[in-house]
Amino acid sequence: QVQLVESRGGLVQAGGSLRLSCAASGSISSTNVMGWYRQAPGKQRELVAQISRGGSTNNADTMKGRFTISRDSANNTVYLQMNSLKPEDTAVYYCVSGSTWRPEYWGQGTQVTVSS
Repeated sequence: QVQLVESRGGLVQAGGSLRLSCAASGSISSTNVMGWYRQAPGKQRELVAQISRGGSTNNADTMKGRFTISRDSANNTVYLQMNSLKPEDTAVYYCVSGSTWRPEYWGQGTQVTVSS
């Protein structure tokens, strides 16, 4: 079992930045890969970015260059730095983890709202 605790999201103006964090506790093997998904109103949940314990990443093309994922493996924490935010980035952001690239555990989600 893994427990994922996300930082609070928030309201930010378009063009602004926001950093999310997620701390994991529990099974070490189930945090080999950590990352973020998001779900905007009326849309399907989508990948934002994932990062392995070794530092390999899997990033959504639409967010490359604006969003950067990183992790502190010693503390089992993953970060998502979001820059140049757009109103269409408004969504609930979920922290995920798993032993492989397929998410097994999900956080409760944190709301990010970008105003125009």
